[in-house]
Order: sequence, then structure tokens, then C-alpha cells
Amino acid sequence: MKSIRFFQSIQAKLIIIYLLMIMIAMQLIAAYFTQTLETSLTKDYIDNMNRQARLLAQYAETYLVDQTQDTPKGGGNERETKRTYADLNQVVNSLFARTQAEIQVIDGNGLVVTTSLETNKSVIGSKNTQTEVTRALQGIKENQRTFTDPGGIRKLVIAKPVGSGTKYIGAIYIVASMEEVYNTMNRINRFFITGTLIALAMTAVLGVMLSATITNPIKALTKQAGRVAEGRFDEQVRIMGKDELGQLGQTFNFMMERLQEALTLNEEEKEKLASILANMNDGLIATDDNGRVIVINRRAKQLLKVNEDTTLGMPLAELLGFTPDIVRQLESSEDHSALLHFFHEEEDDPLFVRVTYTTIHSKGRGAAGTIAVLQDVTGQEKLEQSRREFVANVSHELRTPLTTIKSYLEALEDGALEEPQLAGKFVGVAHNETERMIRLVNDLLQLSRLDSRRVTIAKEKTEVAEMLDEVADRFSFQLEQRNIAVEVTVEPGVRSIMLDRDRIDQVLDNLVSNSIKYTPEGGHIKIHAGSPDTARLEISVQDDGIGIPRKDLSRIFERFYRVDKARSRAMGGTGLGLSIAREIVKAHGGSIQLDSELGQGTKVTFTLPYHQEEVVL
Repeated sequence: MKSIRFFQSIQAKLIIIYLLMIMIAMQLIAAYFTQTLETSLTKDYIDNMNRQARLLAQYAETYLVDQTQDTPKGGGNERETKRTYADLNQVVNSLFARTQAEIQVIDGNGLVVTTSLETNKSVIGSKNTQTEVTRALQGIKENQRTFTDPGGIRKLVIAKPVGSGTKYIGAIYIVASMEEVYNTMNRINRFFITGTLIALAMTAVLGVMLSATITNPIKALTKQAGRVAEGRFDEQVRIMGKDELGQLGQTFNFMMERLQEALTLNEEEKEKLASILANMNDGLIATDDNGRVIVINRRAKQLLKVNEDTTLGMPLAELLGFTPDIVRQLESSEDHSALLHFFHEEEDDPLFVRVTYTTIHSKGRGAAGTIAVLQDVTGQEKLEQSRREFVANVSHELRTPLTTIKSYLEALEDGALEEPQLAGKFVGVAHNETERMIRLVNDLLQLSRLDSRRVTIAKEKTEVAEMLDEVADRFSFQLEQRNIAVEVTVEPGVRSIMLDRDRIDQVLDNLVSNSIKYTPEGGHIKIHAGSPDTARLEISVQDDGIGIPRKDLSRIFERFYRVDKARSRAMGGTGLGLSIAREIVKAHGGSIQLDSELGQGTKVTFTLPYHQEEVVL
């Protein structure tokens, strides 16, 4: 899991929220405090200057009154007047100079009689035409304003009338700098900003520490959730308290335990399902709601001769060779099944597969997919075909001699009975056909008993060499007639064996008889007995006759199956000899096989087991 950047984390967001709240609160407090403090300091400063102006007005009134009363009309005592102004100037400089303000005393004519600034003595005797002065000389007491001089210094202007009643004899004009007030405000603001920064720093530190108590459990939950997503359930979230986060941690641990149990159960069920699917005798294909393959088991891949990599995601209709319309018809039909024929290059016989469709229904979604079950019914189809062929063959085998017998009997009825020579011939043919039917029925009865396990195998101890020699003797006349040589060989390790002599003789007679029938004159037949191991006896009959085509080898032991039907019937065969031989060998617990090459001859080999008590070590 990727790490979260600090500024994207909850901890950073909590700290930022705390800081913003502190900043907003401090800003509001600062704005209110600064405004209130500025108003208070400014008001106090103005009130103080007004008080000084009123005090100076009262003090300067005696000088201006004396000057007005003592000054002669023709010019008079100038020395006394100058002294009076000098005294006033000295009082102004000594008492009000520390205010660092320019103080002017103005007489009733608007002339400046004294000033507190030594650098501005040139204004004495000149007329002050400021609006505030004019208003004060008119008796208006409230005359004040603030302004900023060209040097950027904020100043306060106050003018107070001198006199009382309706007679005003002068004015006091004060121009004072307010920089000290604003400097005091700036210092206070700097103190406030410094305190705010310290508060923010402490808030940030405390925020980191306090928010960690919230974010650390969340980080632990996130980390554990990542482990759970990876399938690791070996650790649990540490519970750090009984608050909401602690309860969340307990719930998460409980959920993790239940999830582990559910996943374990799911894995077990999944393994069971996978095992069932893998070991099913039937093929299974599952599709999604779009009809595309999502699951295919081993048996289905074997039946269809496909691999999983190419089939996953393939439409089911394409995989089975159906059109979408046929698939929809099968899904909507009553039996939901169809029989398919597959022809694989590596197999000679077709493969019959029955496909059964089942629709998967999902709650709230309707049809969510399809399950197709593939059953290999090749054996059943072949069995049905064999049964049909068996009935047809039996009917044909019986109908042919019966038809022949009927035709000859009809001929006898029609007058052939009166001719002894012809009648004897017809009776002989009927007799032969009757014997043929009897052999056929006997073979069928024998096969039926072998199939139903109703044949008793009466075993007796038999010498193999003696048994094979007797077989060769029984066919010696036929072998001499066809000039066919016979060779009987028995390996030294062959021992006597317990078997049903009559039935094994029947097997050997059938094999030797077939070899004589299909071996041309001057041929050679070899009867061999050996022991491939101490537990089995192996007997083979080999000829160098016409052989059997490869395409017929797989069906050579089927009942009524003939490679050359016309020739077989002509030689009196019923087509059941090899089938009976196989059943007799199987009844003895052995097996039989046939190897042949067209034009090269045929070799039939059957093995019989020695009984355990007969094994000599």
C-alpha cells in the first residue's frame, strides 16, 4: 500500500484546522483589541491635549487682557508689552515644551504672539489664518482635526478660544504629533503578533501530539486492513482505549476473525468443488451472462480436445459448434439436451457426447449464466449399435438357412420328391442348413451363458505340451489336404496348469480352424506356449495367411463381425467363434489379443494365470 503524504493525511488536516481556528480567533481578538486600544489611546491623547489647551488658554488670558488694557493708544509703554510676551513665551516653553508639540498663542487679531518652537520664531507677529484659529476667535470651542504632513507624520490640530462670555481676546493653537501614540500601538501589535506566533507554534506541537492519539489507531487499522487484503490474518489491531476508535478496533478484529473463518471455509469449499470438477466423469462448462466460458473442467477439455487457455472467454456456442439460435432453442426446450458427434483425427471412431444445458439464476439479476454438462455416451451408442447389429445379424443368419430350407421343401412338395436323386440332394441341403442353424443357436446359447456367468468352469490339471499336440493331431487331416505345415513349440519353463480342458480346446480349435481357413496352400502355422513370468501362461497361434486389414482389428472380437462376410459364410462360420474364445479366456481370468497385417498373416495370443498354489519357486 502506498504511503500517504503528510499534507494529505488526517493528522495534517486536524493540525491545519486547529491552526486556522487559533488564527481566526486571534485575528478577531486582535482586530477588536487593536481597534479598541487605538480608539482609547487616541481619545486619551486628544483629551489630554484639549485639557492642556484649555489650561493654557486660561493662563494666557491674563497676558492678553493686560496687554489690551495697558497698551496706550498712541504707542505707549512698549517695553512692558515685550516683557509680558516674553514672560508668556517663557511659561509656554517651560511648561508645555515636553509635549513635543507646537503651541502658538494668538491675539484677538489673529496675530501670533508666541510659539513653543525655537525654530519657528519667525511666525511671531504674523497672522495665523488656519480655519481652526478663525473658528476659535469666533468663540467656537471644539476645533480639532488630524492630518498627515508631507513627511508622513500624523498630527493633531487643536484651537481653543481665549476669553469667556461673548468676548474672546485670542486663541490657543496647538499642532501635536501623534506618532508616539501609533508607535505605542505598533509595539503592542508586535507583542500581539509574537504572542500569536508562539500560540500557533504551541498549538501545532500540541496538535501533532493530540492528533496522533486519533491518527495512530487509524494508521494501525489501515495497515492491518492492507495485511488482510494480502491474506495475512496473523496479527490483530492493538486496542489503545475504550473510545470510539477502540470500539472500531475491536469490531475490526472481530470482523477479521469472521472473515478468516469465512475465507477458510470458502477455500475448503473451493478445493472440494475443484476436486469434484476435476474428477467428474462428465465434462462441465460454465459461462457468464454473456455466454462466454469462465470454467471448464479436465474431462470437458478431454472430450472437446481443447486446452483451457484458448477456451476461457470463448462463446459457448462457438466452442460446441452451435449457432446462437440453436443454443437458445436448447435452453428453452424441455429436456435442454442435444447429442453431438465429434470426429478427432487421432481417433478412428466418432465420439458421441450428450450436452445438457442448465441456466444459472441469480437473485435480483435473473439469468446469470449457463452450465453445460457433457456426457460421453459413445459406449452407450456403440452398445445400442451393437445390439441393433446383433439383432440384424441373428435375423439374417437365421433367415438365410430358413429361406433355403423353405425353398427346398416347397420344391419337394411340388414334385421333386418323386425324383430320388434330386430329392436326396434337396434333403441333404436342408440337413446342412439345419445343422448350421443348430451350430448358430448353440453358439448363441453358449455366449448367453458366458455373459450371464452361468457356465461352470471345471478346471483340471493339464499338461500344456500334450494339449497342444492333440490340437495339432485333430487338424492333421485338414492340414495335409491344404499342404500347410504346423509347428508346436513349448518353452522349457512352461508348467502344467489348472484349466477347463474342453473349453480351452474349443478356443484352440477355433483359432487353428481360422488359421487353416485363411492360410493359402503351402502355408505355415505355429502354435507356441511360453511363460512371460511365473504367474502367467501365454499361448499363441500364428499363421502367414491373408491377414486382416488394420481398420477391422478393433472390431474383430465383436459378435457376427466378419472381415469377408461372403467367404466366412461359405466356409460355414457363424461369426461368433472369436467372441466365444474371448469370453472363455475371460472366464479363466485371462486376456486375448490379435495382431495382424494385411498379406502378412495373423497372430492370436491369449494368456492364462497360474493359480497361486501352483507356483513353484
